[in-house]
Amino acid sequence: MSQATSVPSHEHHEHAHPPGLQHHFTDMKQQFEASKIGMWLFLVTEVLLFGGLFVGYGIMHSKHPEAFIAAHSHLDWRLGALNTIILLVSSFTMVMGVWAAQTGQKQKLIGYLTTTFVLAGAFMVVKYFEYSHKFHEGLLPGKFYAHQGDTVPGQFMFFSFYFMMTGLHGIHVLLGMVAIAWLIYRASKGHFSSQYYGPVDMVGLYWHLVDLIWIYLFPLMYLLS
Repeated sequence: MSQATSVPSHEHHEHAHPPGLQHHFTDMKQQFEASKIGMWLFLVTEVLLFGGLFVGYGIMHSKHPEAFIAAHSHLDWRLGALNTIILLVSSFTMVMGVWAAQTGQKQKLIGYLTTTFVLAGAFMVVKYFEYSHKFHEGLLPGKFYAHQGDTVPGQFMFFSFYFMMTGLHGIHVLLGMVAIAWLIYRASKGHFSSQYYGPVDMVGLYWHLVDLIWIYLFPLMYLLS
């Protein structure tokens, strides 16, 4: 008789366990808060990484201002502005995706995430054309610099920072695309709801940082004066 009563109790416990809750957390709130703290710590390390590059760029620019100003004229500010607009719009669609997840709207979530993914792809396409032009002109970093007709020496230093910083940012965009594709897959399977949307929120925070870094890179590289 005791065995018969224990089975329904066990089944009741399984049904009471919220989907998406990991076994080492007591409830969804604790899991969400722990995940968010972890994500913020990760983002701090990313800020430190790019912050170091920004400091290095500033030091070299102060030592060789003529070379940096001359080198930046080889960049097309219109392509940089286009990519800025693309990322700003993608940041908005990501915000809307988080909202759709919080309100349990599956189709809207998939739509906003897909739009964000497409915009990220558009950013990389523009960057591909930019890089192709630089390779064709010999505007390369360090010892690979082969551009002809320079009147100001030392422009290779600018392009060393350009490829290092925009390239690292591009890698982060690609990683973001992988994460967004993973969210789209899980959303299509119905894994997210108004009770469980933590992964969408975490990827959203990461994507906003990627956008924010570009907002600093754009004027630093393309609008240098």
